[in-house]
Amino acid sequence: MRFYKIIILGLSLFVNYSGKAQQIQVLESGKRVSFRGLSVVNDEVFWASGSNGAVVRSTDGGKTIEWIPVPGYEKRDFRDIEAFSANTAIIMAIAEPAVILKTTDGGKNWRKVFEDTTKGMFLDAMDVYADKKKMIVVGDPIQGKLFAAISMDGGDSWEQMSPPHHQEDVRKVPDTEAMFASSGTNIKLINEKDFGTATLLVTGGSKARLKDLYRNTFNDSLPMMQGGTSTGANSIDYWSAAKSAVIVGGDFAKDTIAMDNCVLVNFKKGKPVFSKPSVPPHGYRSCVIYLNAKELITCGTSGIDISSDGGNTWTLISKESFHVVQKARTGKAIFLAGGNGRIAQLILP
Repeated sequence: MRFYKIIILGLSLFVNYSGKAQQIQVLESGKRVSFRGLSVVNDEVFWASGSNGAVVRSTDGGKTIEWIPVPGYEKRDFRDIEAFSANTAIIMAIAEPAVILKTTDGGKNWRKVFEDTTKGMFLDAMDVYADKKKMIVVGDPIQGKLFAAISMDGGDSWEQMSPPHHQEDVRKVPDTEAMFASSGTNIKLINEKDFGTATLLVTGGSKARLKDLYRNTFNDSLPMMQGGTSTGANSIDYWSAAKSAVIVGGDFAKDTIAMDNCVLVNFKKGKPVFSKPSVPPHGYRSCVIYLNAKELITCGTSGIDISSDGGNTWTLISKESFHVVQKARTGKAIFLAGGNGRIAQLILP
């Protein structure tokens, strides 16, 4: 057995794990802010967003972290952020009115690119396609339908999504089913030979489902915890080469329950086949990402797990709380963010 070394605010924790030495190094902590939005551009540049109008940026790999004010939005909760460079980023304020803002000058100025004052409006997550032009934002049901809006110009303008006339509207859900704005990762834009363009989305509450908002090819109930207001799927990530996905969630109100909190998805001819891991993550998890085809990391309020076999078995490497984890779009850097203003870096050997 080899060892993972985890450094948390000057303390060291050693755990057994079948892998090489790693560190989780806290870079920022102590402010009364909960970070749930995180976007890592490359090994040097990342942005994070959260409660109390919080937006931060680093351009040197986390050595220094700049707190960026967003005038007029000091009390808003920015649950998700998508960054394109050190200068360009888009932030999402969740509730009435739902607002999306964009900066192209490193946060010196922000332009409102979307606003919806509809009663009950609550945005949950954004995602951007590889071309950095196509984007989607999704939100909780309005009049019985999950909200979705699309941008084709890098977030400069948005249009509410409608299904093709010949398709049933897969956005229809019961009032007790919605999404969780826990890490900005319950939506995934993909473009695959078997799918074409697809928008994979996961829900929770009375039902936990996997939906494809574009193609309407499936709308399946997931074999995971569901039925309560705090249960269901929170996050999905997809690995193109293997045509596979991993979904995590559980019950955030009972975050140490280590069962029915993860689903493995194998797509065969565009259709999902579900299975459960032999050893699931060790509690509720709000975010999951692929590091490569076999290695994944997932985090939540009760800890961090790593898998080295495509998600079939998970090993707890820390009980420290983080809401979101992201890997650089270009590069290898991995960062985490969570409550109490905490931002950390996962350092791989």
